[in-house]
Amino acid sequence: MPGQFQHTLDSLIDEISSLLVFGVSSVMLFGLPEHKDSIGSGASDDDGILQQASRRVKHEFGDDIVLFTDLCLDEFTDHGHCGVLDAHGKVDNDATLLRYQAAALAQARAGVDFVGPSGMMDGQVAAIRQALDGGGFIDTGILAYSAKYVSGLYGPFRDAVNVEIAGGGDRRAYQQDFTNRREAMVEVQLDIDQGADIVMVKPAVTYLDVISDIAQAVDIPVAAYHVSGEYAMVKAASERGWIDGTAVAIEQITAVKRAGADIILTYFASELAAVVDE
Repeated sequence: MPGQFQHTLDSLIDEISSLLVFGVSSVMLFGLPEHKDSIGSGASDDDGILQQASRRVKHEFGDDIVLFTDLCLDEFTDHGHCGVLDAHGKVDNDATLLRYQAAALAQARAGVDFVGPSGMMDGQVAAIRQALDGGGFIDTGILAYSAKYVSGLYGPFRDAVNVEIAGGGDRRAYQQDFTNRREAMVEVQLDIDQGADIVMVKPAVTYLDVISDIAQAVDIPVAAYHVSGEYAMVKAASERGWIDGTAVAIEQITAVKRAGADIILTYFASELAAVVDE
């Protein structure tokens, strides 16, 4: 994607330093390991790339940066699913929760402020909260991907992190059906009851109605993830001269905010922060 890069530990620090200049004080890290395996062991390795990066960020910036980390297995598994597979090749929810607990503890030990479980496993927030509290990390927050839909808009990100489901499968068994509006509220309430500190809708622009529904119904922060496909479409049309990319980006992000999102994750963060700063 134009303007997006995989970072080394050193270039990550340079990038965050630049973001801070424009007032962007929160980042979310995703890890891309050198080796993958069937259980995504790199996700819970204290010396894994995501944990290394987290420690480095907190060492360099301390409380000047609110650090979020993605808590999932798909970037770390050789089969590309968000969880551990059973003997029949299906995601084993309970076995996956154990892996999420281990990953959450590794991320907490690395000093992150919020873990972001994105796998949409049943009971994931409760399992992670139990593990964190039991490990003494009572102040580590949970940003729950509560309403994460099966979407064609994740493609550019998955290409960037080399995630592809082996055998051509999909995630329909655990992500939400995009035709179902009401289920989002059920999933959000379950996550809040289990201890989520922030709930999130993903994608953003194509789910403004869901963001609005949730923002009006809950009393904790609501986040929205303006995903890679939403970013890429604006960039592609802008490169062809069909639209003013910056103007459309501002319009889209404003729409997400207007719908009720308190927090917005977007690939436009550095670009729009510079524009707003001007």
